Amino acid sequence: MRKKIIDAVQSACKELYELDVVVELERPDERFGDYSCNVAMKLAKLLNKNPRDVAQEITEKLSGNEIFDSVGVAGAGFINFILNDKSLITMINYRQETYLSGLKILVEYSDPNPFKPLHAGHLYTTLVGDVIARLVEHSGAEVVRLNYGGDVGLHVAISMWAIVANLGGDFPEKLRDIAEDNRSSWMGERYVEGNNAYEKSGSGEIDIQTKLDIQLLNTVIYDFWKGSNAFGLSPVLKTIVDGEETALDFSKLKEIYKICREWSYEYFEQLYTQLQVHSFDRFIPESEVTDLGLKIVEQELGKGVFEQSDGAIIFDGEKYGLHKRVFINSEGLPTYETKDVGLSLTKWKDYHFDESIIITANEQAQYMQVVIKAIEQFEPEVASKTRHITHGIVKLQGGVKMSSRSGNIVTAIDILDSARQAGQDSGNAHSETIILAAVKYALLKNKIGSDIVYNPEESIALEGNSGPYLQYAHARAMSILAKVDTKTSDIDEVVSLDENERSLVRKLGEFQEIVDLSVRDLAPHHICNYLYELAQNFNRFYEKSKVIGSDRESLRVGLVSKYAKTLKSGLGLLGISAPDKM
Repeated sequence: MRKKIIDAVQSACKELYELDVVVELERPDERFGDYSCNVAMKLAKLLNKNPRDVAQEITEKLSGNEIFDSVGVAGAGFINFILNDKSLITMINYRQETYLSGLKILVEYSDPNPFKPLHAGHLYTTLVGDVIARLVEHSGAEVVRLNYGGDVGLHVAISMWAIVANLGGDFPEKLRDIAEDNRSSWMGERYVEGNNAYEKSGSGEIDIQTKLDIQLLNTVIYDFWKGSNAFGLSPVLKTIVDGEETALDFSKLKEIYKICREWSYEYFEQLYTQLQVHSFDRFIPESEVTDLGLKIVEQELGKGVFEQSDGAIIFDGEKYGLHKRVFINSEGLPTYETKDVGLSLTKWKDYHFDESIIITANEQAQYMQVVIKAIEQFEPEVASKTRHITHGIVKLQGGVKMSSRSGNIVTAIDILDSARQAGQDSGNAHSETIILAAVKYALLKNKIGSDIVYNPEESIALEGNSGPYLQYAHARAMSILAKVDTKTSDIDEVVSLDENERSLVRKLGEFQEIVDLSVRDLAPHHICNYLYELAQNFNRFYEKSKVIGSDRESLRVGLVSKYAKTLKSGLGLLGISAPDKM
């Protein structure tokens, strides 16, 4: 219907002024009409005429068009359109648009690092990425869901240093003593210990040698992927084993690494299953792309893309209004930047995508700008097809930021547990279906990019703008439908709608537009806002309009059915189930 209105306005303008115009429609407040546009004000400047006069000429040209009940001029020259009931009703027959059909789109999200806790920020990235992938796939694209994580790098060395210290040496067999359900928290504690030791080394509390040992261990871990021990382990020996000069076995250290890395992967998979998110098509570890990144950076160094600086290799982003970043440090080790170069080119080599969407926190925005600008110098097509979306940080109620380094963190499991506890405190032990709805919706309803303060009590409430409220709204509609034999009616043949019916039909007709907007913007919050408004609209309709036993029962039952289906479809796009009973 939107296209029909645009075509009608463009045709009128062509006949009146012999001009091709771009017509943008908006949804005004219901009392002003079903659609509105400001095309007259744009044309007035070209025609050197009063905008209201132009608007009046266009409305007169549109009079008699079969899709409108009326067309009027408002304000400085806005044109308001009121559809007739027949046109309005056709809009509630939702037709899935597949305008992305034939495109291959990669969506990379979640990106937790093995050996580190999966905190609330990762939870948010996982849920937002899952919905963005659903939206893109819903519109016809072939979607490849990717998960990238750092299984090499300083954070791994920090954890490994603390793990070996905790085990009392290179004793992989001692890992068997750690209970399966305690593995993820145990590894999180080791990371905090190792990071504290790394940051405090040289402060008087811990010898400066600790930092040097961890840095060397970082180099050694890269050796795991080369099958050698080129750098040796003896300098790491003293601090790892409390000063005891006992030789460490390279193969046993590697075994500890592999076991703990696998624990991390198992934990991630368990959480994804618990969250009921779509499974990933591929997990790409940093170790898989590092060599390619190194090769490319060294190759492009010779071509002038990168340059030497104090023993390191950098990209001078200042030439492009950005900032300088190190791609290979003075020790010859690749930084995150080089690994991301390897990742981007691995994606391109393996998938030849039409678009690569990457979802990270806001703090990675400038970092990724530099990386993409560097790639643009030697693979411009890859850079142009890469889209980086950033989100805000997740804070505790009261504004405390999550940090895995300090140990003052809220993990993904903590968020879920807080929702369960809030339910119990309210006197209701909610099912996992409701818990997931509470957490997912509480995070997804925020515009991507803004910070989030998670409130478990609000998220679990059956009233207000919450996931459980929308689940209850669906269950309520299904309970109405359960009381009648016929769940549908031939709504298309309805001659006229009363005020309350029309308001609900108008809102139902917005669904396809909202889904399309969410896909274009890659913004799930549009769907959240719409579903909440839809549920409120239905409540007003149901309060004022008798359904069962009325002389308009067939029509109204049909509207209830359309409402329930729309609500369920919208929740499905958010990865939230719509129960028939609660």
